[in-house]
Amino acid sequence: MNIAFFSAQKYEQPFFNAHNLANHTLRFFSEPLNTLTAKLAEDCQVVCAFVNDDLSAEVLATLSALNVKLVTLRCAGFNNVDLAAANSLGLPITRVPAYSPEAVAEHCIALMLTLSRKTHKAYNRVKEGNFDLNGLLGFNLHNKTVGVIGTGKIGQALCRILSGFGANVLAYDPAPSIETLNYVPLDLLLTQSDIISLHCPLTPETHHLIDDAAYEKMKKGVMLINTSRGALVDTRATIAALKSKTLGYLGLDVYEQESELFFKDMSEEIIQDDEFQRLLTFPNVLITGHQGFFTQEALQEIAHITHQNIEQLVQNQPFTNQVLP
Repeated sequence: MNIAFFSAQKYEQPFFNAHNLANHTLRFFSEPLNTLTAKLAEDCQVVCAFVNDDLSAEVLATLSALNVKLVTLRCAGFNNVDLAAANSLGLPITRVPAYSPEAVAEHCIALMLTLSRKTHKAYNRVKEGNFDLNGLLGFNLHNKTVGVIGTGKIGQALCRILSGFGANVLAYDPAPSIETLNYVPLDLLLTQSDIISLHCPLTPETHHLIDDAAYEKMKKGVMLINTSRGALVDTRATIAALKSKTLGYLGLDVYEQESELFFKDMSEEIIQDDEFQRLLTFPNVLITGHQGFFTQEALQEIAHITHQNIEQLVQNQPFTNQVLP
């Protein structure tokens, strides 16, 4: 079979090649999938898309007209897919529901510790021969109250790690399922937490979950971590919360308009996103470019599950990881 990979990066190609046991023809396109590039999938039976690719009704219709039989996402999130359109076209959508929850959870901890202990600033100081500790005062995670919003596999992994630090973990999920977690109402979590970490999918209900009203309920100086989806957080409201010092620390691995920025080298460009540029001016903001998933273990699992999804098409088997509307 011919398989078109969109938004393909050099780092992932060896993993997909290594797991290509059926010797499919893999075509790696660095271009993102959208209305202009969908035609690159001509003569391909499968399209493999990534987190910021455009899988709108128009793009899906183009793929279907090209006789694409499967769109498989090499990620867990599917908020960029028009599932109703895919269903009407008879075009199955599969994904990788869990590759390495620990990878993302550990990245959350890295953001928390970097912000709290200011290790990124200390590193730069020491490189310049400056060993002054003024301005580097941090705080312990031990005994802090950490609110985890969303207790899927990543949220659960984070809760386990936090318990090892001796943190007091509060959890919120509209469908609580873990007996050992201390579930509380969302408003209580927002008011009681010293640190809040987001681990929920992006849906119409969770869009801008963290907005002006949410910030009004939070403690002064709270830390917010988002490694889920950028649009869970209202950027404009976040900038206002940083200016008022309601938000004392902000760690982002995702961003509301990241599709125009992330997974690209923009170092020689003038970034046109004024809100993103404003975020970078705050000394208590740490942003990484959607690398929470980025470990060897995670990439191996992503490649393995993706090829497994494709093999189910080849064998005319039910899709284990199909996303339904």
